[in-house]
Amino acid sequence: MRAGTFGRSALWWLLLALIMLPAAAQPIRRDVDYRLLPQPQPVASADRIEVLDFFFYACPYCNELTPHLESWQKRQSVDVVLRHVPVVRHDSWIPLAKIFYTLEAMNETDRLHSGVYRSYHVEDLLISQEKVIAEWAGKNGLDGDKFMAIYRSDETRRKVERARQMTMDYDIQSTPSIVVDGKYLTSSSMTPSVPSVIPVVDGLVRLARQQRLEKGRP
Repeated sequence: MRAGTFGRSALWWLLLALIMLPAAAQPIRRDVDYRLLPQPQPVASADRIEVLDFFFYACPYCNELTPHLESWQKRQSVDVVLRHVPVVRHDSWIPLAKIFYTLEAMNETDRLHSGVYRSYHVEDLLISQEKVIAEWAGKNGLDGDKFMAIYRSDETRRKVERARQMTMDYDIQSTPSIVVDGKYLTSSSMTPSVPSVIPVVDGLVRLARQQRLEKGRP
């Protein structure tokens, strides 16, 4: 092989490798792809990188992101934990937040979190209405009476109020928003598309992991 041919071949393979690099390997830009929270927030576990999904069941962009986020969660290492937080900006958002916390209390979030989105956005169910959500619970294999008792409970009301406070503390301006390690926020409003949120989250997890290592934390 002549030197010129080899050089062109090597260049071609280099360009191909660059093109095929996953989006997650690309650098993320502060105040473009993500921003710092005005005030860092505490994380639930000091030995794990906390990723908070601030969502609203009625948000079409949250609905679009959910399957991508579920796939992302499956490939994470043990030092990363994903938690969902319903955004409560108005009183009219409370019923949907109560659905989430009721499912969480019944250990049914993994099975039915996506199902709530589907019921709202595909089946057009008015699940903010108690009669509708009670019927929905029964159709999805839940004890309807138990579901509604938890849904109406003081404990669920307190959790919703906590979510309302977190919406303000974390400066959530749009949904979906993802906060990594109590410091970094990205949102579909900051990325070219909803799926593009995921590579940014990957970059933020790497950033948080590196900072923890530099500080001597797990």
